[in-house]
Amino acid sequence: MAPDDLAYDAVVLAGGGGRRLGGVDKPGIVVGGGTLLDRVLAAVAGASAVVVVGPERPVVRPVRWAREDPVGGGPLAALAAGLSHVEASVLVLLAADLPFLDPATVGLLLEVPGTMLVDEIGRDQLLCASFATADLRRALDGVPVANGRLAPVLLPLVLRRVAPPAPSGRPAPWSDCDTEDDLRRARENA
Repeated sequence: MAPDDLAYDAVVLAGGGGRRLGGVDKPGIVVGGGTLLDRVLAAVAGASAVVVVGPERPVVRPVRWAREDPVGGGPLAALAAGLSHVEASVLVLLAADLPFLDPATVGLLLEVPGTMLVDEIGRDQLLCASFATADLRRALDGVPVANGRLAPVLLPLVLRRVAPPAPSGRPAPWSDCDTEDDLRRARENA
């Protein structure tokens, strides 16, 4: 099945504390006329449903909101909360601070469920990946999720690591906004 025909849900993790940016609501930061979260939501316009895990805030499209348990329990707890609302057989797992993510990159992730982007220096981008929903549910079954790490649970499910070339003159789709320098570069290139 071609990625354009594949029904998928998206889970967007948007509940982090933004500590490296002084504790700001990172998904709500405006870059290029839209919030970081809205830019990610635009990239998954083809999703059957989108679950955003984090505090509710205004967004440009309908989403289902979820919260991790405990609140602030980390990305594995957030994934578990989002996964409980997923109905499609495939999901795309994303961070809420990817201002250059685009539908073409999401399509690349959907070519083979179990695909993860790898950045230009070989770092795994676990929050820019696709998974078979059933595989994720099995992997999380019985795992304590509060303050748990994503890598031990998700990496065994990765079938394909993809390192697409960064577009000429623009930041790569996996470029996130963790620091003031990241944010400055994103705004300069948006």
